[in-house]
Amino acid sequence: MNFYKRSGKAITNFNTTLPEPQSELAIETLKDPYKFDFLTLKEKALEKDIEEQLVKHITSFLLELGGGFSFVGRQVPVKIDGEDFFIDLLFYHIKLKCYVVVELKSVKFRAEYAGKMNMYLSAVDDLMKSESENPTIGLLLCKSKSEVIAEYALRGISQPIGVAEYEIVKSIPSDLKPELPTVEEIEQELASTMYKNNNRDDE
Repeated sequence: MNFYKRSGKAITNFNTTLPEPQSELAIETLKDPYKFDFLTLKEKALEKDIEEQLVKHITSFLLELGGGFSFVGRQVPVKIDGEDFFIDLLFYHIKLKCYVVVELKSVKFRAEYAGKMNMYLSAVDDLMKSESENPTIGLLLCKSKSEVIAEYALRGISQPIGVAEYEIVKSIPSDLKPELPTVEEIEQELASTMYKNNNRDDE
């Protein structure tokens, strides 16, 4: 579904936080937006509902993420200074040879999300990453974003982070909307069909 048009479109700081050629591969690995058409959710779904559905449809989610991703876990616990934190979704990318932390946000991107992601990535690097593996990268999946705010938020962050949007429901082209029946028209058609069927039964 237009993978190539979306690849490399996420806002990232990979050029300043990752060495080449890993930075180039990481940039091309992320896309924007991510299409979650396989989810059975309303447009204004809560983060935990989106997370549950993505794990339930993990095969479709992995296909949308692209080649190289393997699923590690959901709500992965990380203990920092005696306090428990939980990573929404944790993946490992075989080609990049690194962990990928994915955080879901059912609202517009906020600058403070980058700071929390920076902490998660530092913790994963210290607690999970081996010496032979590359630095962990983060992906903030938000309902929407301001590209300017995202770029400013990532500037100066020491850990590699990408920000992208996700779409749950396919939007209907405006030129097709007039041709689609309204809810009232569908209800009238159903009522008419039931009335005809009842009359046939009486006969």
